[in-house]
Amino acid sequence: MSQPQEPHRPFFPFGNPFRMLSPKGSQLSPRLLSLLNTFEEAFAARLQKLNPKDKDDVLSLTWMKLAMESLCETHTAIKTLITELELPVTEWDAKWIDVYLDITVKLLDICIAFSSEISRLSQGHLFLQCALHKLECNTSEKLMRACSSLDSWRQHIGSKNPRLGNCKSILESLVDSLTLPKVKNSAKGKVLMRAMYGVKVQTVFVCSVFASAFSVDSENLLDLDVPNTISWAQAYSDLQTTVNGEIRDVFSRGKFTFLKELDEVDAAVNKLYPMIQDGMRPTEMEAFRSSFSDLGGRAEKLSQVLDVLAKEVDGFFKIVLSGRDALLRNLRVSDTVADPFPGNSGEQVRG
Repeated sequence: MSQPQEPHRPFFPFGNPFRMLSPKGSQLSPRLLSLLNTFEEAFAARLQKLNPKDKDDVLSLTWMKLAMESLCETHTAIKTLITELELPVTEWDAKWIDVYLDITVKLLDICIAFSSEISRLSQGHLFLQCALHKLECNTSEKLMRACSSLDSWRQHIGSKNPRLGNCKSILESLVDSLTLPKVKNSAKGKVLMRAMYGVKVQTVFVCSVFASAFSVDSENLLDLDVPNTISWAQAYSDLQTTVNGEIRDVFSRGKFTFLKELDEVDAAVNKLYPMIQDGMRPTEMEAFRSSFSDLGGRAEKLSQVLDVLAKEVDGFFKIVLSGRDALLRNLRVSDTVADPFPGNSGEQVRG
């Protein structure tokens, strides 16, 4: 487990989010305070909704789909907040811009790694389909080929994806290695920096869970300490304790695979495999049909949830990319930038 040695720095370079209500700083107007409270209340609700009622659902593709969906909602919400704040056009320091662009590159890189792994897992479905097709014909030759396809599926799923190798260093750099340029203090800036802190926390949390689940390595989990002065701190602490704790517990059991839907397919394979390895006896036909049907259903469920998860990861990629593109467009038009995240710009990305 990666334990931070010093307080985590904000994900985006807006300064310290915990000093925003300091008497020495700008006071928040009722309108700004209302905007902040609305954002944080909705954010806390998303964290609470993400906390699984059943711990067995933690390491599941279904839960991961909900987690990525929630993260996209949070990134969309921060865009809406920026619009509502009506931030004035301000000059961005070159170092500020470099930090932002560096962060977005890292997020795009980790999205590409996740998409690569989802695609790899989806490719394994071909081996299952091949095995099921051969099992429809009860001949010794077909049974041997079915066994070979199931062996190939296990080897494919159990292999390592080299694209996941950089996830840990990317996550740690997002949390610990940011250079924070100073920016002019303002009431609106304080609201934004506090909201951005929440975006940062959820982004690192979700990405660390994905990296851990896909790489089968609990070392990719990151535990973030959120000050209890933040209104959503308890909701986040409960979520992190439940999810990270269960992941580490599951990893300690030493299983073939750690994702629930993959585990279910593997269990069905293990049940069917002995029946076909040495040929089926007439008395085993009913059990074979049941196991055959079970494997087919679980394989199809796995394929479908992987497709849905792939779309969610792609949606997050587009949200990050669109914000980056908006900043670069503004830089080309003017020496000043008003808002790097205009609108719900996930639709602005051209295929």
